[in-house]
Amino acid sequence: MAFLAYYVLLFRGINLNDIFGLHFFLASHFHIYQLFTYMFMHGGWDHIFFNMFALWMFGCVMERVWGPKKFLFYYIFCGVGAGVIQEIAQYVELYSILSGQSGVGFTTLISSAWSDAALADSLNAWTTVGASGAIYAILLAFGMTFPNERIFIFPLPIPIKAMWFVMVYVAIELFSALGTSSDNVAHFAHLGGMLFGFLLIRYWQKHPESELYGRSHGRQFFDRWRANWENRKGKSYGAEDDVRHKTDWDYNADKKAQEEKIDKILDKIRKNGYGSLTEEEKRFLFESSNKK
Repeated sequence: MAFLAYYVLLFRGINLNDIFGLHFFLASHFHIYQLFTYMFMHGGWDHIFFNMFALWMFGCVMERVWGPKKFLFYYIFCGVGAGVIQEIAQYVELYSILSGQSGVGFTTLISSAWSDAALADSLNAWTTVGASGAIYAILLAFGMTFPNERIFIFPLPIPIKAMWFVMVYVAIELFSALGTSSDNVAHFAHLGGMLFGFLLIRYWQKHPESELYGRSHGRQFFDRWRANWENRKGKSYGAEDDVRHKTDWDYNADKKAQEEKIDKILDKIRKNGYGSLTEEEKRFLFESSNKK
């Protein structure tokens, strides 16, 4: 909607990218809210198409794993982080441009930028738009959550593991960011989104109680997808295959998640009695007791 509104209002002389795009923090057009709004603006049809395609392809899976709220928090957090890294990269770039001038140092750059009217106007042209930073963070999340899942990458004729897919993209972005050519792409924002995504996922991994159900649920999603694919090809996919594909980590994760759910139900019984349980909780407790 924001992208369509951009073209509609552009005919009336209103540039939404200039209002909601992320300006350099030393520019007069910069506002703090732009760290949130810039990721909903895009520079062209190809830009938004590839971003939304990647969001649909990998974001749907990660939303199933984490749930909508956790996924949205991750998306916004990494998008803001990508903007912060882009701002830092632009500050370093400006310093490299002005470092040859007398009296311009790394800490005095702010006053120099504000005192030069021509420079201040040119800094307003440094505008970043697009959700690419958050999208790259989602690619990283997919690679870290399902490192051994095989995916096809055009034009390669064979599938590659997700972890290698992510590593290749990191290498490409790092090489492009440090290169001398200017392609008008915010490569540091892409790397910034992945960096913030990596830090957030590592933080969540230190609290496995919030990750066990998510990873198990994601594993079940791929098992169902694999089963449907095998059935279409006329192959069976039964309990033996499920046991073979299930790793020790997944088994322990499922077992711990089940035990934690049982503990919560028992604690609810102690506090409010058996009658306070829902039908689903009663059925789960009954089925768990039969398994034992």
